Amino acid sequence: MFSVRLVEQALPSVDRDIDSLVEWMTETLCLVRKRGDAMADGGRAGPVHRLLRDHLFGQPQRAWDAQMLADELALMPASLNHHLTRLVEAGLIGYTNEGKGWRRYYLRGGSLPNAVAFFQQHCLLVLQQRMKHLESDWSRQGSTLPVELPQDNSAPFMLGLVDHRPVPDASTGSARSHWMNDFGLLGERPGQEIAADSISVRLFNTLLNRDAPLSLDEAVEIHGGQKARTGRILERFRASGMVERVARTDRLQSALWTAMTTQHQRRGEDWMLKKGGFQRLLNEEQQRNLLKALAHGSLTIEDVGQQLEATDAREQMLLLNLLGGRLPMGYRMAGPTLASVQRSVQDRLERVLRRMVRVADLLAEATNSDTVDEA
Repeated sequence: MFSVRLVEQALPSVDRDIDSLVEWMTETLCLVRKRGDAMADGGRAGPVHRLLRDHLFGQPQRAWDAQMLADELALMPASLNHHLTRLVEAGLIGYTNEGKGWRRYYLRGGSLPNAVAFFQQHCLLVLQQRMKHLESDWSRQGSTLPVELPQDNSAPFMLGLVDHRPVPDASTGSARSHWMNDFGLLGERPGQEIAADSISVRLFNTLLNRDAPLSLDEAVEIHGGQKARTGRILERFRASGMVERVARTDRLQSALWTAMTTQHQRRGEDWMLKKGGFQRLLNEEQQRNLLKALAHGSLTIEDVGQQLEATDAREQMLLLNLLGGRLPMGYRMAGPTLASVQRSVQDRLERVLRRMVRVADLLAEATNSDTVDEA
């Protein structure tokens, strides 16, 4: 079964240091969980790093007996088997059963660039096949906001990819919850989130059927739970590339109302006219009507919408900026169609894979250079 979890990493700053390149591969493939000071050296003394550097990556033409590896790495067979299984599931290494002895493990394709090429093709194929799972439940119409601003791409890319397999009979989960777990949308240890009606599943289903971005307040109101936890779940969705976070320009009028009432109370009418943008962006009638309502404390969101109805949405955005207001953020699927969501995920996945190809080439060059120097 193909199974891997990827985390986007910046390319190593030192492109000829074998340890740095192996460490980058280990972190990108999530082969080792970092634990504070114990990983201060980047895990270079750890068994996984030494297994890759000295054996599988360092001598790609050889096959390695599992018992020999256990002795050289000072690992118990069960621990070694865990690490080797992770690499086999990722498709980077294979193994042969020669007689009734220990398995012999080898790097696929006879070189790291070849192994990464296999891995690259498998990742893209699994992504394309498994994204079809959402076709039956996708009902988002793709309606646009009054002003479409670029999405916030600050979340690091994290994605799981696992071959399809049937839902276990004893599982409390559904096909959707297991699908989400395979893509890493339920976290590293899903626990109760694997349940068919968990808050993570309900939030994701809401996004599949919703055009307007979903704010944290709305998510908590609809599904309950704690705001902080809901925020972590939505951020995990965003890290996969399937969900984006955008400014809710559909709430522009309410944000303007909040900014106007706040600044009028704090700084008064003169500031609103000169520095708040009223004279710059509004005509005299708009200024007079809005300031009159503010002075009487009777301004409503509907009044703001009525007075600014003829004002372009981008001008309203500028007015909000001058007033020192902020638009709330919301979450939505990263595209108007399922195909565009898949394209969003695939673009970010391909960026990670291109980096893997680059690091694989650098590792092969550095390893060959060290071999020549030793000879």
